[in-house]
Amino acid sequence: MLDLAQATQTAEVLTEALPYIQRFEDKVMVVKYGGNAMTDPVLESSFARDIVLLKTVGIHPVVVHGGGPQVDSLLKELGRTSERIDGMRVTDRATMDVVEMVLGGSVNKSIVNLINQHGGRAIGLTGKDASLIRAKKLMMHKIDDDGNMDMLDLGFVGDVVSIKKDVIDLMIAANFIPVIAPLGVDEDGNTYNINADVVAGKVAEFMQAEKLILLTNIKGVLDKNGNIATGLTPSKVDDMIADGTISGGMIPKISYALEAVKNGVKSAVIVDGRVPHATLLEVFTDKGVGTLISQGS
Repeated sequence: MLDLAQATQTAEVLTEALPYIQRFEDKVMVVKYGGNAMTDPVLESSFARDIVLLKTVGIHPVVVHGGGPQVDSLLKELGRTSERIDGMRVTDRATMDVVEMVLGGSVNKSIVNLINQHGGRAIGLTGKDASLIRAKKLMMHKIDDDGNMDMLDLGFVGDVVSIKKDVIDLMIAANFIPVIAPLGVDEDGNTYNINADVVAGKVAEFMQAEKLILLTNIKGVLDKNGNIATGLTPSKVDDMIADGTISGGMIPKISYALEAVKNGVKSAVIVDGRVPHATLLEVFTDKGVGTLISQGS
């Protein structure tokens, strides 16, 4: 027997989504996938279905993924440790081999397979494929206890110099969903491990994406009352950092989103990836579910 109330609710959801489907048709959205969403089977499935649905309604999702816990797990199995400084993994050559094997191999192919199982046409890439991500060595600036600036060598940790937009355009034109592992290569052929948030932001920037979505393990940016702050502009974010509302580990993440918006991305949003179908809720509902940063004064 038809449940009229449930059917009506479904119709209302579709009606709410319609203007967003129309607005975002043929637009690029870059989704950074990581954290709990990569380790919980229910969240993995909802993520894959979200990405396939975006593509089905005419949006062009580009997935950039992390994989830190998976790298840590294999390093532990191999009896190796990996030091982190301010959240950045110190990556010697042996560790880089493990990072490349995990991110460019098992994790990337697992995500591709997951999306394909749900009816998508995903294709896996690393930044080394067609020199997609041109990188340079990253030196970390850190202030010591005496207030002096130190330069720390993190090994094979890189920053993004450029993204080959034409490679991603080719994948999109062929109706594929690109799934990108955050590995880059420099002019000498050296491979670098790059923060996935950085890569996602730069991909969005070079693609001039409609939206950058960073799936995280937090609700979003919180205001001084503990509520999710949204509808932010670059100037408002700068103010919240200056007055201490945004602090600690949130600063780098929101900085990547902020830089993307300042460089042409229409909007960036930090979303709680622990919420099933978080991507759809953010893209197709009036309220969204995360902290939205959009272009403004």
